[in-house]
Parts: sequence; C-alpha cells; structure tokens
Amino acid sequence: MIGSKKNLPFSAKVRRTLVEPEHKQISIVRQCELLGLNRSTFYYQKQAEKEEDALLMRLLDEQYTKTPFYGYRRMTVYLRSLGFSVNHKRILRLMKKLGLEAIYPKPNLSKPDKEHLKFPYLLKEVEINCSNQVWATDITYIRLKDGFIYLLVIMDWFSRYVIEMEVSTTLEAEVFVATLKRALEKGQPDIFNSDQGSQFTSLEWLKVLQSQEIQISMDGRGRCFDNIFVERLWRTVKYEEVYLKEYEDVWEAESSLSNYFDFYNHRRPHQSLGYKTPFEVYQAGLKIKKTKERHCPILTEKNYLKIVSLLSRQKGSL
Repeated sequence: MIGSKKNLPFSAKVRRTLVEPEHKQISIVRQCELLGLNRSTFYYQKQAEKEEDALLMRLLDEQYTKTPFYGYRRMTVYLRSLGFSVNHKRILRLMKKLGLEAIYPKPNLSKPDKEHLKFPYLLKEVEINCSNQVWATDITYIRLKDGFIYLLVIMDWFSRYVIEMEVSTTLEAEVFVATLKRALEKGQPDIFNSDQGSQFTSLEWLKVLQSQEIQISMDGRGRCFDNIFVERLWRTVKYEEVYLKEYEDVWEAESSLSNYFDFYNHRRPHQSLGYKTPFEVYQAGLKIKKTKERHCPILTEKNYLKIVSLLSRQKGSL
C-alpha cells in the first residue's frame, strides 16, 4: 500500500524533509498521506523550526551588535557554544535574512545589477562643519516578540540629528523612497551618503536625489567606517531601546521607536557633542551653513550623464 509506514525505509524525521509546502499540484495533506506522516507532526516540526530560527536571529543580532566583525563561521561557533546544533549554511541563511555581514572585506559573491548605478565615496578628507552638508542613511533589523522588521533612518552627519525614520516589514525600495521625500520636506543636504544596497541604488531613489541636485556618495564595498556615525547610532538604539523592550507587533515597535528618537534628538545629551542634544547642534549648524559657501565635491560629469541617460529611459524621467 502506497503511504504505508512499513513500506517506507526512511524515518519520520527524514520523511518530514520530503514535504514540499509550496508544491502547486500536491497538497500538504496528500503529501503527508503518501509519506505516511501525521499532519500534526509535520506542522509541529515546522513551527518548532520557526521558533528556533526566531531565537537564533535574536542572538545573532545581539552578538553582531557586540562583534560586527564576526562572519557566519564565527557566529556558528558562538551559537554552538550556547548549545545549539546548527551548521554554517543555516547561520549564513539567517544572517542574510537579517542583512548582517562581517565588516571586513569579503569575496564578491554576487554581481551587482547592471542597471543599478554605483557612485564614488565623496567624503574622504572632507571637513564636515555645518548642518545639512551631509546626510546619511542605513537600514537595520529590529526584533519583535515573534518576528522582525526593518528600521531606516536618515541622519545629519554634523549634528547626529535624525531627520526621519521608517519602520517596514519589507525591504522594498518604494517604502524608503517615501521616507526620503518626507525628509527632504524638512531640509536638503549638499551630499547624501549611503551604502550600495539595492534600495539606495534603485532608479526611484536616485531620481529623488537627482531632481534636487543633491550629490550622491556611496560607501566602498566592505568599508564599514564610511558610514560610521549611523553604525554608532544602531548600537545606541539597540542597547538603549530595542534590547530593553519586547515589542508585541509592528505598531508597538513603530510607536516606541518614534518616542525613542524624539528623546534621542531633543533630550539625550551626547558626549561627542559637548553634552548638547542633536537638535541643539543641528540648529546651531544651520546658522553656520548660512555664513559659509556651499562646500561639496563636484560630481563627475561621467556619472552625472550616466544617471541622466538611464533615468530618461524610465517613465516619468527628469
């Protein structure tokens, strides 16, 4: 008889791995029948794996905040030391899901999309001496009680003032483009710096910056210190807010993080800012900017023509 447990040479554990939840023609119910599996056992196993993945991601996030130079191999050793039976492939998958990678240069494991433009890093040896001279952005993972979300911030480099933030359940560029537009309603930088993530190299994102004639700067691959102020912000947010809370859902996380950034901007004195708040320094920096000429490296003509050419082939191009 097909599906009889006695006729199948594999253990139940092995048979569970043969079930394909995304199979378009054979339902999970029918697959379990053919494999001689109890459906409740299969669902229990998948739920257990999901719960352990969530726990592993929490631990990966906390350890990465402490040791951002740990790659997936060291993370695997670390988790094994805590008693988890995990392999390199699983930890690599979870780190990719979280968007985590060690800060040292790594082999080029994936080729960038040819349609995604890359820009040079413009901030080397540039003196940042006023507000709205340089803004920077980045995305990090924020844990929930049963899952995770992503947090994007746009920060003024001179003052560490957080111009805008956004919480999202996806990494789709559209959500973050809307955040960029909100930020630009509050001010406009001479230079906007980011990493080379797909959200920041998408044509939609670049169109917004180009339409405002904002110079575009991008971190070099493997150069974590090119965006050091945002990296420091992540450590601050996680130790002072995220790790002290247990967000039930996206809405609670968004509300709590919004309150935290209000505190961070307006009431938290920063040692590196002479114990002033980012808002106080941002306001003072605006006055400095008014007395200075626009200080900004010139975007090369080659890159400028390249982006204009690509954008002109898109709907709604400049």
